[in-house]
Amino acid sequence: MSIIIMILLLSLLILVHEAGHFLTARAFGIKVERFGFGLPIGPTLFKKQCGDVEVVVHAFLLGGYVSFPDDDKDCDLPEDSPERFANKPIWQRAFVVSAGVVANVVCAIALVMVVAIFSGKLPSGTYDIYTGSISAPKGASIWDSGLQIGDKLETINGCKINNVYTIVTIVKNSAKSNGIVSQKVIDENFAKLKGLNPALNKDEIIPQDLSIRLPEDLSVDVITMDKFAAKGAKYFKKEGIKLEPRIRELKKTIGDKTVYTSNGEYTLYDVAMAVSDGNHPINFTVIRDGKTVELKSIYPDEKGLIGIGLNAEQKMIKTKTLKSIIVDSNKYLWDNTYTMMYSLGQLFTGNIPLKEMHGVVAITKIGGDIIQKTGKSAGILLAALISMNLAILNILPIPALDGGHLMFLLAEKIIGKPVEEKVIEKISSVFFTLLIILMLFVLFNDIVLIVGKGG
Repeated sequence: MSIIIMILLLSLLILVHEAGHFLTARAFGIKVERFGFGLPIGPTLFKKQCGDVEVVVHAFLLGGYVSFPDDDKDCDLPEDSPERFANKPIWQRAFVVSAGVVANVVCAIALVMVVAIFSGKLPSGTYDIYTGSISAPKGASIWDSGLQIGDKLETINGCKINNVYTIVTIVKNSAKSNGIVSQKVIDENFAKLKGLNPALNKDEIIPQDLSIRLPEDLSVDVITMDKFAAKGAKYFKKEGIKLEPRIRELKKTIGDKTVYTSNGEYTLYDVAMAVSDGNHPINFTVIRDGKTVELKSIYPDEKGLIGIGLNAEQKMIKTKTLKSIIVDSNKYLWDNTYTMMYSLGQLFTGNIPLKEMHGVVAITKIGGDIIQKTGKSAGILLAALISMNLAILNILPIPALDGGHLMFLLAEKIIGKPVEEKVIEKISSVFFTLLIILMLFVLFNDIVLIVGKGG
């Protein structure tokens, strides 16, 4: 049932978008021949003439369209008819083209306000995170850190904690001897090694059986995240040099020793890289009894675990007054849209891998899970964000999308005459094909994601 509800919500967004085009066209006296739900690929599920408009439902329910007489070469409507889309002023055609985007924005605002009105609250997107349990093995550094069950975790390595993802990601990427070290730390540790062993040069093989002193105060990498990565809007990847297997073997040989006896295979710089691949501290500040407490450093094990359980409580924004309903609904939508646009930019620049791009199948499954676990309000809010996402994607200046049509209208305004229909058809068909390929790629990602999570 939750998946069916999510499908209905997504269908509503598509219908709202196409209704925007349809109603605006009719308001300007433009004839609409067909209102299509789904893309004209494969069989037709439903067809009915409603007045002078043919309503069609296609099996491929991943889109929609509004068809004008201009789209049909065999249409018997006169070429100079004022009911033709092409015979309307550019500004009217621009309104019709952009009306779907506007409709999705209005729909998104309305959906958030519905939740704000009927539930009396909106999620802030931030969480209070508390220590729920400590299950680290005896002797682990966490027992000496001062952490207590019930502490509110405030910062981790200087990064503000607003969700569990931030903690898990930083701790996981701080795993002991994980083979990734920054150039800065290597250089600092080489300088310390050189100071203790001045007779050895950087690239000189250390003579066999020669013992060298190792620094006791080694520099270490402290892993942190920027605010976008902390929200999950940016793919987090630990920066640094990935050490070669031979250097990682050297690290195992050295261990926690303060003196290393050479086997005649490594240089002083190799040793600097090896000793730099060690512990990565986790520095928490917590709130306890209303006071900020700075804990002693905690060091994850080789699996990136520190041995604590977490409890998360989402902060909610109360929307009891008309002012708070309007202001907080728009703020909720703006904050999430800003993050979404940032993520989209990261996707285009390659900072987020293409395998993380997902579509309607994954959205339906995830949305259904959200509705099942947290209720219909969460599903409606997700639908609102998807509606904004549809608006943003459709307004991009890509042929075959609304933004592409606006681009051709702008070109017509600049050059003083319409772009040749054959040119528009060729360009649009190419981009339409690319969009279908992209949809298939996204569908593959969706299937992999769902199958990988066990359905």
